[in-house]
Amino acid sequence: MQTWSSVTLPRVPGTPRPLRLYDTSAGQVRPTAPGETARMYVCGITPYDATHLGHAATYLAFDLVNRLWRDNGHDVHYVQNVTDIDEPLLERAQRDQDDWIVLGLRETALFREDMEALRVVPPREFVGAVEAVPEIVEVIAKLLASGAAYRADDAEYPDIYFDRAATGRFGYESNYDADTMAKFFAERGGDPDRAGKRDPLDALLWRMARPGEPSWESELGAGRPGWHIECSAIAVNRLGLGFDVQGGGSDLIFPHHEYSAAHAEALADSHPFARHYVHAGMIGLDGEKMSKSRGNLVFVSRLRADGVDAGAIRLALFAGHYREDRAWTQDLLTAAEHRLARWREAVALTTAPPAEDVIGRLRDHLADDLDTPRALAAIDGWAEEALRGNGTDADAPGLVRTAVDALLGIEL
Repeated sequence: MQTWSSVTLPRVPGTPRPLRLYDTSAGQVRPTAPGETARMYVCGITPYDATHLGHAATYLAFDLVNRLWRDNGHDVHYVQNVTDIDEPLLERAQRDQDDWIVLGLRETALFREDMEALRVVPPREFVGAVEAVPEIVEVIAKLLASGAAYRADDAEYPDIYFDRAATGRFGYESNYDADTMAKFFAERGGDPDRAGKRDPLDALLWRMARPGEPSWESELGAGRPGWHIECSAIAVNRLGLGFDVQGGGSDLIFPHHEYSAAHAEALADSHPFARHYVHAGMIGLDGEKMSKSRGNLVFVSRLRADGVDAGAIRLALFAGHYREDRAWTQDLLTAAEHRLARWREAVALTTAPPAEDVIGRLRDHLADDLDTPRALAAIDGWAEEALRGNGTDADAPGLVRTAVDALLGIEL
């Protein structure tokens, strides 16, 4: 699948800071410790609607991870998927009397445009579930052969399920109790009441073909893949087990990331799937989580069409910490636009306070679990001093412009 255009990252003078991130499985902030190549997998969209600000907040958070690793001199192998075959996509296509393939292609193209407009560094590999079906089939066949998967006791539709007890570690990623797991499994695409399963929380790997549904012929029988196994196969086949960061929104902690890890670990008989499980908070509007089901979405493409600067969108979302659930408001966007204007005014000066200290603080805050509120405040302080005329360094405006571009992704 085609990704979007690359972003040039200028080199920032000074000393980079090693990145520390909160790990959901450990419940604490820990150093990331990539080798020469940092490896990251971030779960992508299901393309049945346009990119909303909840999506944008997640991908901007991991864009910062990418930028900070690159600032530290790492090559970054970033992989992102697109779930271009799944129930929500098929349901939306049926509702709108649209072709599910056309719908998926159209919304994926719009997502690429939005990510490019927001100056997100593209993944090295951008992989659709449909193009990955052969490798997903191979993984499921191996899980069946090892006993980690089984066919439902259903003569008509012997779907294939994962035995959640297969690794002996199920639950380590989310640390949720049984009641929370049951609640989220039912709410987030699971089928706890499906007859023929060994356990209500066993997750679907392969859905046998039903009349009127798309399917693929395979050694498993005609059918299509479940959701979680898609990410297991795509990630492991490109990054290997034990890659540096598995990322996504906090609504993916369970079941999606728990099962993605369990599938891969059962396949390899090894642990862990990822060394860090990192999750971004939800974006709300009018007191509720922004979601398609609630119909309370603010779309990136709509903001772009209204002439909102991409830098202002980034600044508005960076005004809160990436792990916090937070609200989108017009006041937030207005404040971001004002902040962007002040920063641009400051870097347009011929002289300003020296840049070394503020660039160091910018790096310090971002390296501390992407503390963007403090990072923005550091640039605010420098800009205010510059606009008061308190500085004689002719190089400083250009150096700050470079640092904000490379580390925050904002063009001044």
